[in-house]
Amino acid sequence: MANPIQYEYKPEYLTVSVPSKYKAENLRTEEMVLNMGPQHPSTHGVLRLEVLTDGEMVLDVVPHLGYLHRCFEKHAESLPFNQVIPYVDRLDYLGAMNCEHAYVMGVERMLGIENEIPKRIEYIRVLVAELNRLASHFVAIGTYAMDIGAYTPFLWMMRDREQILRLLEWVCGARMLYNYIWIGGLFYDLPVGFEEQCLEFVKYLKPKLQELQELVVENKIFIQRTANVGILPLPVAINYGCSGPMLRGSGLRYDLRRVDGYSVYPELDFEVPIGEGKMGTTGDCWDRTWVRVVECRESVKMIEQCLARLTSDHKRTRDFDPQAVVPKKIRPKAMDFYVRGETPKGELGFYFRTDGRSDVPVRCRARSCSFSNLSVIGEISRGMLLADLVAIIGSIDIVMGEVDR
Repeated sequence: MANPIQYEYKPEYLTVSVPSKYKAENLRTEEMVLNMGPQHPSTHGVLRLEVLTDGEMVLDVVPHLGYLHRCFEKHAESLPFNQVIPYVDRLDYLGAMNCEHAYVMGVERMLGIENEIPKRIEYIRVLVAELNRLASHFVAIGTYAMDIGAYTPFLWMMRDREQILRLLEWVCGARMLYNYIWIGGLFYDLPVGFEEQCLEFVKYLKPKLQELQELVVENKIFIQRTANVGILPLPVAINYGCSGPMLRGSGLRYDLRRVDGYSVYPELDFEVPIGEGKMGTTGDCWDRTWVRVVECRESVKMIEQCLARLTSDHKRTRDFDPQAVVPKKIRPKAMDFYVRGETPKGELGFYFRTDGRSDVPVRCRARSCSFSNLSVIGEISRGMLLADLVAIIGSIDIVMGEVDR
């Protein structure tokens, strides 16, 4: 028996007449409010993005915060200055050494002992801070590639970051929340043999950074997903208070390690990379990632210089005291004071108000860079596609512990 479908099929049967009210010129757009995520690690419960869409087009984005509130400022106002450092670690928990460095530097300046800190301590602080900057950028780049759909770069970044965490664990006993940089000094000197092990790691890492550049930022698919996406014009970045790779990606060569010249950074040779629109428009997602990759190379250069000075001009001595200049009672004069430092995310600042009588601050406030950087997401996402919004979130490199403080 012949197949009836074979003989009865006629294409004209599929023609459908569309009523005039449904024709294209009469269709109206319909806006929807969606809860975006989870795609990025920060959208798994600690950040809610309320997205106003028109089909696949993003009309507006509103970030809802407060799901990871640390109560840092109130903790700091109920404890002596030296007992606040573990809470500082929990702000940007991926760059805890850099947060400690900024906080401790502020207290030391209030006490007037910043010039009494031995050079060896200063070089060790910069050494561990730049190691932590590398580890933070590895998470930023690796998870960003995974957000877009590439899993291999994430595994490679975690492989190399693991070696950094082992070095930092060797120094202070912790892999993430260190409590190592103390007011007036350090928890302890570097372990014996640390300088040699760290130098071996640096030699290993240099070619890996070139592989990272070729695998990720120069990858054709990565360029197509990030170039001309999430463009942040420089005036908008300045008006929103953006800092770090977000600001430098928009073309402004502004780095507090150069601008303020704190610690021993003025003695080190390093460049401040900026976005130049090589693959698209200056200030897009690709430029922000490019800045982070180049900053990894510059951190390696600074680590090498610190190791050279620690093994030549500022060697280990038996009479070295990591807490040589800190007073037993940390009691600054009555004042209002603000200090800032360059973390992997940008400018982290601490505001102190003291009364001159107590070793507990009357007021302590943290100025988090991730809060300002996240605030601009609505400006750079309008008119983008939903798939582009995933790329924009990852390019900001937010840590919600710092946003919610």
